[in-house]
Amino acid sequence: MNSLKPINRLTDSLAKLPGVGRKSAERMAYALLDKSEEDLQEFSSALLSLKESIKRCPKCGLLIDSDSCPICDDPNRDNSKILVVSYYKDALAIENTEGYNGLYHILNGEISLNKGITVDNLNISSLEERVNNGVDEVIIATNPTIDGETTALYISKILQGSKANVTRLAYGLPMGGNLDYADQITLQKALEGRHKI
Repeated sequence: MNSLKPINRLTDSLAKLPGVGRKSAERMAYALLDKSEEDLQEFSSALLSLKESIKRCPKCGLLIDSDSCPICDDPNRDNSKILVVSYYKDALAIENTEGYNGLYHILNGEISLNKGITVDNLNISSLEERVNNGVDEVIIATNPTIDGETTALYISKILQGSKANVTRLAYGLPMGGNLDYADQITLQKALEGRHKI
């Protein structure tokens, strides 16, 4: 039996999403086939409006769906701190902790020679401009990976001449975790980042 070209096309498109394998994409494609015309119109409209409605804040790089950034334009935020993250979702995770009240700066990636991502591909030059406008602390919160560490080191190096104190998020053990389940690097970082009780 010949496969259906529209199903194959949709399956190929869905399989490009992160975490979606070929079989899952195929199941989704057949599930969409069973939806009403109205549901499919709403689905396609939502997809199209993603690129039309969402843009990046010109200051911090956060994704926004209006002309003003809810973080940069909030008078109650601490303008003396900037937390640097790799991706929008990282800023969202920090914001959901309700433990940080400063500003953000989204890099839109991390330096990765393997993937061909260089400093020129990231939102770094605008960070230098922002830091030179009276920021006291830059908190680097890139991922604890080789790419994240490379990016953090690069940022700390370019900000060496600024007046801002450049810090890095601490590493350590998760709450509720057991020491015997932790890997060696996590244990080492936890020891290095210890503080007085």
